[in-house]
Parts: sequence; C-alpha cells; structure tokens
Amino acid sequence: MQKRTIDVAVVSDVHLGTFASKAKQFSAYLQSIDPKILILNGDIIDGWQFSRRYFPTHHIMAIKEILNLLSNGTKVIYITGNHDEALRKYADLELGNFLLTDKIALEINGNKTWIFHGDVFDRTTEQQARFWGKLGSNGYALLLAFNRFAQSIARLFGKRHYSLSEQVMKQFNNRFVKIEAYENKIAAIAIDKKYDTVICGHIHKPEKRTISTERGTVCYLNSGDWMEHSTALEYYDNDWHLFEYKEAEEPANQPMPHVARSSVNVITEELLVYFSSK
Repeated sequence: MQKRTIDVAVVSDVHLGTFASKAKQFSAYLQSIDPKILILNGDIIDGWQFSRRYFPTHHIMAIKEILNLLSNGTKVIYITGNHDEALRKYADLELGNFLLTDKIALEINGNKTWIFHGDVFDRTTEQQARFWGKLGSNGYALLLAFNRFAQSIARLFGKRHYSLSEQVMKQFNNRFVKIEAYENKIAAIAIDKKYDTVICGHIHKPEKRTISTERGTVCYLNSGDWMEHSTALEYYDNDWHLFEYKEAEEPANQPMPHVARSSVNVITEELLVYFSSK
C-alpha cells in the first residue's frame, strides 16, 4: 500500500475498548498515512467503559499501528479527553517522540493553531450531565450496533439508511452541549488568544468552517469521531482538510499522496520543541 505523506493528522474519539469503536477502520487509516505529526485528540481509549474482558484484536492492532508510526519517526501527541481523563495527572509527560498533554499549539508556516479535546467547554463532565453522559455511552454503543444491522437490511431492500444513533447524539448535544454556543465560545476564546485556527473533538461532529466575531476571525475545525463518522483532519498543501474514511473505496479512488513541505513548530506553555517537515 502506498502511504499518503501528510504534515499533520488529527484524530479523536476512537473509544477503543467499546463495542461501537471502528477500530479496524481506524487501523486501516493509520496504515494508509505517513504523517510527520499524529495528534490523538482525546477519548482514544474509553476509560469510562474499559474492561479487561473486552479489548478485541482489532483494538490492540490500532494501538500497535500508533506504536509503529512512533517507532518510524512520527511525533505522536496524545491530548487527554473526558473519557481518558485519568491520564490528565500525567500531563506534559514527554518520552522521545511521544508527548502526553491537555492541549497543544502548532505554528505551521507562520499560522498558529490551538488544539484540545473540548470537554472543558461544556457541561458533560459535571454532576448530572456526567452521569447521563456515562449512561449514554453504553446506550449509544447499543444504538450503533442496531444501526449497523438496520443498514444491512436497508441496503438489501434498496432503502436509504436512517441513523438513530446520530439523532440521539444530536439531541444529547442540544441538551447538554448546545453545539452552536459551544463552537462560538471556543472560536471567541481562540480569536482573543490570536490563533488563526482552533481544533477540537468531543462532540462527534466533523466540521470545518470560518467563525467571525467583532474581534476577528478564526477557522474552526472538529475532527469528528471513529464510532460513526470515521473522520480525521489532515494538514497538507498548506491547508487543513477534513478526511472521511470509506472502507468500500478502491485504492485508486483514495486521495493521491502529498509531499509534506510545511514547517511545524510544536508549542506548549512548558515546552518548545521545534522540528521541520521539509
């Protein structure tokens, strides 16, 4: 398989250790790319539902693919989320090409990009919402399993598939997250901090759009998830691109490889690590 060379790949919400995780597709995606930087933007391993009795081979293979990229020279940055919040006590741990942190800033060709999971900007980690969030994770997994069965039946009869799980997730986000307010709040803070781009995950809603306020403009990006949408953000050709993995696509229909030529400066408040993809 010819790998696509990209500057930066951002993935989030893989939820390894849960039945709903598309670990097999995620592994195939990692096998198809050769990034200078891989950013795992939270909820990669689901600590809320983790059980030693359920961690299938495909989930183990996904971790192996991350380690393969790490051993081959990719800088791997793991940003903690709410489902893997136990790792936050070890934030800013750096081992070789691996960095564990709560947030990161990149300077790419002079433009500043702010990246974090995004759970701190809503109420899903607080009190009642946290309880319903944990309960909903299990129900969401069951709905995704039902969706896959229903999709097979719908294809058999030539019908259009309706995603019940996506509608439930949308209702949960409307009730607890309030997506528009969530996105606008993040954009406003990023503008005040003088960032050109802001990236988050968390709400399972892949997105790329420009948000403007009276104080300025920022490019808002969300990497989506690997439970339903199978999406990632990729930086190449001097721009961010929203990538959707489609298992049925033939290799010839996948995007052509790109040559990484961007200069990337990785910044945290405590660390300054410079490397160039030239």
